[in-house]
Formats: sequence, structure tokens, C-alpha cells
Amino acid sequence: MKIKPLNDRVLVLRISENEKTKGGIIIPDTAKEKPQEGKVIAVGPGKVNEKGDRIPMAVKRNDRILFGKYAGNEIKIDGVEHLIMREDDILGIVE
Repeated sequence: MKIKPLNDRVLVLRISENEKTKGGIIIPDTAKEKPQEGKVIAVGPGKVNEKGDRIPMAVKRNDRILFGKYAGNEIKIDGVEHLIMREDDILGIVE
């Protein structure tokens, strides 16, 4: 299935955290927090301002980003969880 986000929305795949601590303790799934880092899969064309001009997006495909803990809406695409969020929900780009 292909999804193209509209306007200033971004499709993100969460990047999972390590399953072990530095000391070697394995963290069970029930104790893990959802990661707040992800990879941009698809980007919409950008927001339209009051004059009707399209504002280009600051993020692009394959960027690694940071986002808020409760940002976006979770969806499943081919059995894999993704997030659709607005560009405003993105906190930064990891370089």
C-alpha cells in the first residue's frame, strides 16, 4: 500500500531503541517506552499560506527526526506501525 501525506503532514516509521541496557539487562516489551525518534518515509507538498502560496517542507524523505511523546496518529501499513504527524509536531532533525 502506498500513502502520500497531504499538505504539511509527514509519514514516519519509529526507530526502535535497544532491547538491552548498557549493563546487559534485557528490557521486556511491557516496560519499554515508545521511541521518540523516527525515519521520514513520505512528505506532503507543504502548507498553503493566506496568499495561496505553498510553503515548502523543512524535512525530506529518509531524514531522522525527533518528535514529542504523544505526537501524531498511529496507523498500520502492511502490518507495520507508522505515524502520520504535522510538520509542527517535529522537534528536530538528527544529523
